[in-house]
Amino acid sequence: MCKKVIPLYPGFKHIFDIIKINFFMSISAVIITKNEEHNIERCLQSLQGVVDEILVVDSFSTDATQEICERYHAKFFQQEWLGFAEQKNHANSLSAYDTILSIDADEALSPELQQSLLALKSADKQNFVCQISRLTNYCGKWIHHCGWYPDKKIRVFNRNTAKWAGTIHETLSFPSDTKVISLKGDLYHYSYNSVESHVIRANKYTTLSAIEAFEKGKNITFFYLIIKSCWKFFRDYFLKGGFLDGYYGYVICKMSVFVTLLEHTKLKQLHNQHDANQ
Repeated sequence: MCKKVIPLYPGFKHIFDIIKINFFMSISAVIITKNEEHNIERCLQSLQGVVDEILVVDSFSTDATQEICERYHAKFFQQEWLGFAEQKNHANSLSAYDTILSIDADEALSPELQQSLLALKSADKQNFVCQISRLTNYCGKWIHHCGWYPDKKIRVFNRNTAKWAGTIHETLSFPSDTKVISLKGDLYHYSYNSVESHVIRANKYTTLSAIEAFEKGKNITFFYLIIKSCWKFFRDYFLKGGFLDGYYGYVICKMSVFVTLLEHTKLKQLHNQHDANQ
């Protein structure tokens, strides 16, 4: 004899939904991508069981990025490149929830950070943003010095009150009275798997930085550039403990000087070209 199942009063489910909405915060993880098949799976794995939605806005990747994202049931959208800030703001606008976890494809949540985000869901939902320490992996080594750690980043926020701004190094803009909460745990950053990849990225970003500085009318003297470069190495390698990171600590500090010289050399070239055309 089959036991008769008595359905719950329909209103109970509605009441439960209201309680869930009011007491538990849902989080959308938002990622922008372009040919990230070597990174994205690690990122997606770390988000499982932590966030309530994974949303990816891709700039027409030609590798397996989309296939991997769909394997993890991420919502996948295509969008021509708008610039870092505008691309991220556009992605945020597509999310199902107002609370955003902004994460890059080459990043992943540490176990401690996963727990911090889960605990955050039951937090008092007043006006706040969350700051996270980012720990970078350089050629297989975790870098704890060189001025690279803790690399504090605001990554959790309400999309209605916070927006990305800037052209190259985008930053999050939010009201001055917003409470900043520091979450425990690290955001793992797998930035460079080789020194060569560091050089390639440095060449790309110094060009963009030089153009931005030129458009703002900035310039620099040769003497100031030499002083700045020497001070930068001394500060990062000795005062900020770069030597404690061993060989790659030295490489990073030398690269930092190289980036400074490269950016300002390109800026000088732009001024020379401009003067020649006058």
